[in-house]
Amino acid sequence: MTPTVVISARGEQRVGGGHPWIYRTDVGDVHAAAGDIVTVRSARGRALGSALFSDRSQIALRMLSYGEAVADEALVRRRIELAIEFRQALAIDASAYRIVHGEADLLPSLVVDRYGDYMVVQALSQGMDKLLPVVVDALKGSLHPRGVLARNDPRARLLEGLEQRVDVLDGEVPALVGVREGQVEYEVDLRRGQKTGLFLDQRENREAAALYGRGRLLDCFSYNGGFALRLAPQCRETIAFDISEDAVARIRQNAVRNGITVDARVGNVFDELRGLERLRQRFDTIVLDPPAFAKTKTAVSKATAGYKEINLRALKLLNPGGILVTCSCSYHVSEAAFAEIVYGAAIDAQARVTVVEKRMQGRDHPVLLGVPETYYLKCFILRKLV
Repeated sequence: MTPTVVISARGEQRVGGGHPWIYRTDVGDVHAAAGDIVTVRSARGRALGSALFSDRSQIALRMLSYGEAVADEALVRRRIELAIEFRQALAIDASAYRIVHGEADLLPSLVVDRYGDYMVVQALSQGMDKLLPVVVDALKGSLHPRGVLARNDPRARLLEGLEQRVDVLDGEVPALVGVREGQVEYEVDLRRGQKTGLFLDQRENREAAALYGRGRLLDCFSYNGGFALRLAPQCRETIAFDISEDAVARIRQNAVRNGITVDARVGNVFDELRGLERLRQRFDTIVLDPPAFAKTKTAVSKATAGYKEINLRALKLLNPGGILVTCSCSYHVSEAAFAEIVYGAAIDAQARVTVVEKRMQGRDHPVLLGVPETYYLKCFILRKLV
């Protein structure tokens, strides 16, 4: 018997609107096991499509196909192939980039990142976890990686009743992997690094920032030094702050690897910005690339205050004519809301500011229209007027 789930009229409206997520509150009769690919039907029995089913998550269904179209392992393989073809067509000047971006590649809850000859995958739902052997086989057939690592350690898996773990699924994966982004080389810890190893979604924003970086550079929340390493060759002095001692050690190692001088320091950015202001320090280029301050709707108010604080301090430290690259990766803080926060910071800093560029995550992290959750990274390149 084909696994089947019946959804409410409200769930049917979501399907009709093209959003791939159906919540548990809109699920009626269930004749399926955890992780099944199910036929989704309306209360009247009409076939609405096929989806990955979860018996634990609030997101009970993740749509794979619509109407009578069949969703099976062959469909998953084909979509992985199409995702790879698209990335290859982008001609990305890097050996590390995203191969599959979940919902935006019509493969909900699946992430695949490439790090040279190695692949890192994340399966963030019961259904995709069950399909991992298919995913690995498809990657081997198209890209022939030397190793495939599962970074199945995000907390999101707990919501699915899945274990947090890191496993080598195929081949061998070394402790550290060398990759290149344009002219910058990195040594990446695929098992313990943030996300799958690097913040690949900022690659194109780092290239854009390099068009403007000059003089004295301050890179805040630097992590592994992405912005600092890219901008340092054209700046007179580069200072990078991160609260993690391990991250600062990696910045120093990567700076040596690239023959670049970076003054990498351990510190709380909020405190350091205030301290630099007291010392009357000034910079020509400042980068703010903090972690997500608002991971839930309830955290938006506190996040708003945090974003305003760091942007206010940065604008006070910025020389007239200087460039501020400011980012937010909080999905719950919209682009419009982020712009208002930065505008409020500019008013309080008594600074007149123009928007030089408004940017988002890189092209290998596309946004699916109608699914706002896929648009999370906002990046403004601003100029403080004289």
